[in-house]
Amino acid sequence: MKRILPFLVLPLVLLGGCAQLTQRAVYDQPAYRPKDPSKVVVKVSLSKQMIYVLEGSRPLLVTACCVGDPAHPTPKGDFSVEAKQRNKRSGEYGFSVLREAIVPCSVSNAHGSYVGYPMPYWVQFTPGYGFHLGWVWPVPKSHGCIRIHANDAGKFFELVRVGTPIRIASTQPEDATLGANFHRPEDYNDPDLPASLLTSQHYFEQLKAVILH
Repeated sequence: MKRILPFLVLPLVLLGGCAQLTQRAVYDQPAYRPKDPSKVVVKVSLSKQMIYVLEGSRPLLVTACCVGDPAHPTPKGDFSVEAKQRNKRSGEYGFSVLREAIVPCSVSNAHGSYVGYPMPYWVQFTPGYGFHLGWVWPVPKSHGCIRIHANDAGKFFELVRVGTPIRIASTQPEDATLGANFHRPEDYNDPDLPASLLTSQHYFEQLKAVILH
């Protein structure tokens, strides 16, 4: 099951009032508008689990990500953005909704109405694979997609367009510079939002505003 990170920073409500969690540094990387969108390039380092959005040598967004685990590796190679969808839901994993019961399931074993898991800010780079908002673990843990933190996924979505080049490799030259000593999110193991919210349209309506500098 792909776990999705809450968009709203509500630790006292969503996390049961745990004061310890409120002391963590908020993960929210700056993003900058390109001068020429046609020159934007995305590089992904699988070993570093980092995304570098560049305009020439100018970094527009540098952020941690979570890539596919060994059983579901993220494809390597040169790609380009094929499609963008802000409010996408998974066609494989989600919930079976039957009257008051909402149960996690795959689409093949749903016993009620199937509602896919939300995958906001979807940016597809090859059929079945894309970038989207999700929990950014320190180890590869996705089913092959590239997850971006809630506070950065919308920025990434705005920085790329259909046709933007994407280069995915084990390492990138920027690992030794932009990615060196880069801190990662600490909230990857926080609880999911309630299933009743994840299956509703309100989940997408509460997405936070995207700010590009």
